[in-house]
Amino acid sequence: MTGYELAKEKYAAWGVDTEAAMEQLKKVPVSLHCWQLDDVMGFDNDGALTGGIQTTGNYPGRAKTPEQLMADMEEAMKLMPGTAKLNIHASYAIFEDGKYADRNALEPKHFAKWVAFAKKHHMGIDFNPTFFSHEKVKNGLTLSSPDEEIRKFWIEHGKACIRISEYFARETGMPCVMNIWTGDGFKDVPADRMGPRMRYKDSIEQILSEPYDKNLVKPCVESKVFGIGVESYTVGSAEFTLSFAAMHEGCMPLMDNGHYHPQEYVSDKIPAMLCFYPEFALHITRGVRWDSDHVLLLDDETKEMAKEIVRNQALDRVYMALDYFDASINRVSALATGFRSWQKALLMALCTPNEQLKELQDTNQLGKLMVMQEAVKMLPIGEVWEEYCRREGVTDDAHFYDAIEKYEKEVLVNRN
Repeated sequence: MTGYELAKEKYAAWGVDTEAAMEQLKKVPVSLHCWQLDDVMGFDNDGALTGGIQTTGNYPGRAKTPEQLMADMEEAMKLMPGTAKLNIHASYAIFEDGKYADRNALEPKHFAKWVAFAKKHHMGIDFNPTFFSHEKVKNGLTLSSPDEEIRKFWIEHGKACIRISEYFARETGMPCVMNIWTGDGFKDVPADRMGPRMRYKDSIEQILSEPYDKNLVKPCVESKVFGIGVESYTVGSAEFTLSFAAMHEGCMPLMDNGHYHPQEYVSDKIPAMLCFYPEFALHITRGVRWDSDHVLLLDDETKEMAKEIVRNQALDRVYMALDYFDASINRVSALATGFRSWQKALLMALCTPNEQLKELQDTNQLGKLMVMQEAVKMLPIGEVWEEYCRREGVTDDAHFYDAIEKYEKEVLVNRN
């Protein structure tokens, strides 16, 4: 018997069908963020990264053109089992023949090459207005700015992104999740906390007043507790975004597991959200002491988030997207590693005897529950993972980096 066949029997003894788990996993779409490959620089400006976020490191080979970025993404996807969607920011607009358009004037044609890329790889596209790294971020504010001209510019940008999102959905045949996040906030203690939030609320309402097909565009609002330079106050707090989504039909909340205090766990928030929201979105990252956006690994919180989605039958209710960026290591490897880590977490969750464990909890057999949960951790998930990769036509973990090194030597080191 092969290692997988032995593993399959062991899981079957626990009532787990590994074949069904792999079949289900390969159909789960996970949104793949292009900005890992170029350090969130985009193509519409040469300025510094702003908005309370930053990348660290200067590993050679950063993608500097659309062609380079798409080539790197294709290389990363060769190493990824399962189903990926494409996730891009508005700052990744591609301007032909130098015909630049500012963010409030963006049109679907500026993203036609991304649509062609997505169609080539049978991918849907998710989208993000880019409310940072632009000269019209005034005093750290965009949609909440007291300057009405500034606020109008960013509202127009949001509306343009609604139109582009619908274009993506119509072209790919898959709904587009459009996420609204800003870094608006203050470094020190503000004198007025409510005023900026009222302007922010009004701005998002104006953006969402743009006509769109609610079956095609899935708008959401993302919160954050703080960022660099906005340590004391962020306009789009968790309470704000949860309340906004609850009061505006068709708008979802988005949780980024790096956007909370370090001792808050999004894995605990997921089942709470499922009690009230028919759908919501999730950005999956790894924060080290703050929202550092380290590459996703198979750590405890990653596994717990996947567990909560799977055991609550919510794979079709939670829009999952990766969001991290590390410039200190090979970026293609970083993108593929994080995707594989989330696939592993989902596979582990799908191969967990959730109903058996729940029964122990409901009958107050908590000592036995502890022992059984520990026993499940020792089941041969690695054999199932290797079989899943084999069936999906991608390399196993032991040989994963061989392809990375080959691409680095042949392509990445030759970039200026």
